[in-house]
Amino acid sequence: MSVSTATTDPTGTNSTAASEAGTPPVRTRPREAPTRRRTALIAGGALLALLLGTLLLGGGTWPARLAVDLSGPLGHASDWIIDNRDSHPLFLYFFGHISNAVVLSVRAVYLVLLAAGWAGVTAAAGLVAWRVAGIRPALTAVAAFAVCGLLGMWVPTMQTLALMAVAVTASVLLGALLGLAAGLSDRVHRALRPVLDTMQVLPAFAYLLPVVLVFGIGVPAAVLATVVYAAPPMARLTALGLRGADSGVMEAAASLGATGRQRLLTARLPLARKELLLGVNQSIMMALSMAVIASVIGAGGLGDRVYQALASVDVGAALAAGVPVVLLAVVLDRVTAAAGERIGAGPSRETGPGWAVAAVGTVAAALVGRYTGRISWPDAWTVDIAASVNRVVDWMTAHLYSGVPVVGGTADWAARFTTWVLDPVRDGLQWLPWWTVLLLVAVLALLIGTWRTALTAVLAMAAIGVLGKWGPALDTLSQVLAAVAVTLLAGVATGIAAARSPRLERLLRPVLDVFQTMPQFVYLIPVVALFGVGRAPAVAAAVVYALPAVVRITTQGMRAVDPVVMESSRSLGATGRQQLLQVQLPLARPALLLAVNQGVVLVLAVVIIGGLVGGGALGYDVVFGLAQGDLATGLVAGAAIVCLGLMLDRVTQPAGKETRDA
Repeated sequence: MSVSTATTDPTGTNSTAASEAGTPPVRTRPREAPTRRRTALIAGGALLALLLGTLLLGGGTWPARLAVDLSGPLGHASDWIIDNRDSHPLFLYFFGHISNAVVLSVRAVYLVLLAAGWAGVTAAAGLVAWRVAGIRPALTAVAAFAVCGLLGMWVPTMQTLALMAVAVTASVLLGALLGLAAGLSDRVHRALRPVLDTMQVLPAFAYLLPVVLVFGIGVPAAVLATVVYAAPPMARLTALGLRGADSGVMEAAASLGATGRQRLLTARLPLARKELLLGVNQSIMMALSMAVIASVIGAGGLGDRVYQALASVDVGAALAAGVPVVLLAVVLDRVTAAAGERIGAGPSRETGPGWAVAAVGTVAAALVGRYTGRISWPDAWTVDIAASVNRVVDWMTAHLYSGVPVVGGTADWAARFTTWVLDPVRDGLQWLPWWTVLLLVAVLALLIGTWRTALTAVLAMAAIGVLGKWGPALDTLSQVLAAVAVTLLAGVATGIAAARSPRLERLLRPVLDVFQTMPQFVYLIPVVALFGVGRAPAVAAAVVYALPAVVRITTQGMRAVDPVVMESSRSLGATGRQQLLQVQLPLARPALLLAVNQGVVLVLAVVIIGGLVGGGALGYDVVFGLAQGDLATGLVAGAAIVCLGLMLDRVTQPAGKETRDA
């Protein structure tokens, strides 16, 4: 049975609705003929290019004559930086001052937290959350800090909190300045957009090597790498808020004689408050996700505990250090989100104490803790979960790793997945002639985007060959494709089920919150314990990390379908299955494409980190370059990752309707 929500005439207009309303017909269905012609032209052009390429270019991998060896220049640059880092004026009087400022700022915040003691910090978290967000986020904040202490992670949590406070502040200030410039100037907006795109698709691990060369191992490098990683969301959302300010309000302010500065301070910024707060929220989330990765270069705190646990495959210790990171992320996310909702709802009655009361309460709690001699969290109030978790993991490893009747163990699954999926996909990509891969990229980008996105994707893929990383990039691409396929199968199905069942959605929400905020490194430890070392564990960790975003976006897209359309299809006798396949999924197509895009970006980030557990390919090159201080290997691999991420982003990111119609 075919379901139609309204009758249409041959021109594609809704004649029934128009006749009932007594208004001229309104087009409600996109023109299919131009789309079909466009698809036919793309297919014909691709077939012609395939024939010409076969005759003129033949087969084979990327030609060596088209590659550029950058190891020499980059090696000389690396040697110069290392030789002059302690003597050149650029490092002594510029980078040196930045490094000192970062160290002093982090130390000052850490000393304040230690002076406040656990009672003062917990009281401050609860009172501030109550003041800006309400009683429920306040109780969540108090409980979260209490759990950090109970797990025996109070001091590492304070170290991470001090580093994050400085990094987030710098990220917000830098992002706000860039967003302000982009929001007020079209030229700056056009210039910044490709830079921010590149920073968004570059995995966090690739940021580490350049800052380590300049600042060395330690807190300054960790903070600055975090700032570079967390500033783009603030810049994007600031520019979005400023450029989206109500034109009527701006014209009214101009008509009253307000100067440009006055319009900015009294109209644009107040109208963009919600976007600005969302930018702060996203910068906090990005900075916390970077906390564990930055531990590789000396960030300390919770990240260092997780990294040490990864080195010894200690799942219990990793979980004990990873849970506080999740709790910090959940608290900050809930508080900033609730504050944003209050701002969006307009003026309302205060739900918490005044700032003066909050300050007095914090000082009083800190003094009580100091007077009773309990500045640091008491050791008697800690709970060791590492041993219990490790016993569970040992049991799972002993009983599930191999030898399970009929289904086999997790090691068997990993081996089969590698043999049946990863190897064929990688071998197939590497078997294809290089120009065929470029042609496939162009066709895919043209089908859902424009010629500009197709050109960008092709140039990005070609740049990988020029950098001499064609083979490793295709190996990484095979892992990404396999992980994305599994993520989409599981994520879209779960998202559809959650959209159709509010109860299931409520049950999934805390699970997705935990999975989405858990540091990327934490995922590697249990999958290595269960699946061993290789490409399969990297893919498994990437699937778990990307799954929450796909589920959330799919659920939101399915729920956003117009209820009137759903009711119309139901009144025409459509079954639930027909509604899903013929109404909801087609109308939720933009959300599903966004889920694909975000799944690809998140999967790529973890597949690269999978180089630590035998993932190989570009991830291994980045890890090797970081471990050896080899700028040539690490930076070239990082540039290839950027190009691969840019290509995947363009291939999976549909253009806007106005651009497509143009």
